Amino acid sequence: MDIHAAIIRNALGPLWARWERSPYLLHYRRLQRAQYDSPVSIRAKQWRALQKIVTHAFDTVPFYRDRWQQAGLCPAGIRCFDDFEQIPILTKSDIRAHGRDLLSYSFNQAELVRKKTSGSTGVSLEILLDEESRQWKRACVLRSDEWTGWRFGEPVAKVWGNPEYRSRGLRGLLRNTLLDREFYLDTLHMDEAALARFAGLLLKKRPTMIFGHAHSVFLLAQYLQSSGHAIHRPKGIITTAMILHSWQRQKIEQVFDCPVTNRYGCEEVSLIACECEEHNGMHVNADSVFVEVLCADDTRALTRPANPGESGSVIVTDLTNRAMPIIRYQVGDVAALSDRVCACGRGLPLLERLEGREADYVVTQAGELISGISLTENFALQVPGVVQFQIIQETLQRFRFRVVRGLDFGPESLDRLNSLVARHFGPDVEYRCEYLDSIPSEPSGKYRFCISRVPNPFTHPQEVAAA
Repeated sequence: MDIHAAIIRNALGPLWARWERSPYLLHYRRLQRAQYDSPVSIRAKQWRALQKIVTHAFDTVPFYRDRWQQAGLCPAGIRCFDDFEQIPILTKSDIRAHGRDLLSYSFNQAELVRKKTSGSTGVSLEILLDEESRQWKRACVLRSDEWTGWRFGEPVAKVWGNPEYRSRGLRGLLRNTLLDREFYLDTLHMDEAALARFAGLLLKKRPTMIFGHAHSVFLLAQYLQSSGHAIHRPKGIITTAMILHSWQRQKIEQVFDCPVTNRYGCEEVSLIACECEEHNGMHVNADSVFVEVLCADDTRALTRPANPGESGSVIVTDLTNRAMPIIRYQVGDVAALSDRVCACGRGLPLLERLEGREADYVVTQAGELISGISLTENFALQVPGVVQFQIIQETLQRFRFRVVRGLDFGPESLDRLNSLVARHFGPDVEYRCEYLDSIPSEPSGKYRFCISRVPNPFTHPQEVAAA
């Protein structure tokens, strides 16, 4: 039994929260109960939350008032979900161009929490968050963390860049030592020496959860297996920040003898969805966000709601951030909703699958769309001797492949690559291989398997140009 964890759960955690004047543990207990509400009850609560955030945005946010009035919309006219779907979509370009006009004048800007996205599309976004919303989101994350089998107070190993507690000085260090119990493998410096040190810490500290970028946790698993290190088995592993391939999940679970919980979120709205212990779809964090999945109509406008199981663009509304309301925001990802009810008994809606970034869809000369996840899986698994593989589509007819070669990469590999290109993209496509010792991740530590600079029905051209 972890005595330290029990002390944190029953005494230190509540006392620290009271000292910080934070209600997140109270929210957490409420959320634990709410997750088992019926789907009908959860849907009704979401509608009430949507009405509140729409009215607040119209009354206090210049950007929304001006745009909605131009579209002939006002809160009184939004009486149902169909009416809500008439609200214009918010894009990344809108946030960059109108950031200040997106702020509610009912908040003191100096008291708001600033969050920046990683800038994986070339330009970062700044989101301002009110403290009440921050504490609610914190509770939502804690609830889904515990779906892995980990419990509040138990140690956590993080495969992540830039540990946040280090920026908070002595107070941050003290909190991490006594309460959070987190230790890090910095994904911006994942050399063999760092991996070896982290492997030792896993055995010494014995965390009950490992948390990190999907690709980085996969690389850790590969290292542990190939190096012959003794391996600690945690209760759960959470992968996030990028797409988790099925072959990555298989490797991680094989090495750690532990199920992987896949999670989806973004800096703009925090947690969007997460797998539960069933690992069959991801529960939408319906207490904090409202998720739509839209398909393009004949004019390329994202107006048609996707059918259950049909892929479309993810549109998210933040139900809690009143300081800078994020309403019908096109996140830049592609997913499919489900009409299933999960066997776990939770009434939270489900994402059937997450397919990747909109700009990670390859567009063929025939006008077909191919998921970058499926492509990379095909190429990486079917080309002999490939250690890492990244697809970059420059134009409809020109590709660049970044390849990390293994010892058995040779003429047979190139022949196989050539046939895959002809099969998937057409015989007239040009491509070149760029051989690297390793494929660099983005500044955030994330890794993109496929990058397309060709607009597709999911994307806005200006967003693709920034990718």
